[in-house]
Amino acid sequence: MATSVNRLIGGIFGAVYLLVGIVGFFITPGVDFAGTEGKNLLFFEVNPLHNIVHLLIGALLLGAAAASVKAAKSANTAVGAVYLLVGVVGLFLVGSSANIIALNGADNVLHFGSAILLLAVGLGADRTVAPARA
Repeated sequence: MATSVNRLIGGIFGAVYLLVGIVGFFITPGVDFAGTEGKNLLFFEVNPLHNIVHLLIGALLLGAAAASVKAAKSANTAVGAVYLLVGVVGLFLVGSSANIIALNGADNVLHFGSAILLLAVGLGADRTVAPARA
């Protein structure tokens, strides 16, 4: 993993998002599954649905990082693009009844930051990926 920026960043992000998803379940008992109000995990608001999303994103990034440079590059780019979209949409969801993953302002900042870093690495690093050997 250390020889590829995409694998390294994907692995780190994947592990962090998996950890956040797991820890989130310890602080959200009694919170509505898809409620607009969650509990704070540091500065970020989470509910059980948000925790599941973190687990899925973490597993995708970590799995891709473990698989290959090409998989990590694709996953970083895809997750970065999704987080960019979530960041933009999140600006309109905070305080609305459509906010089913209990986003707050800090979540939006994190999503934009994650999007920028994942897209930059996914699109810019490891440009010459060696073909897979049989």
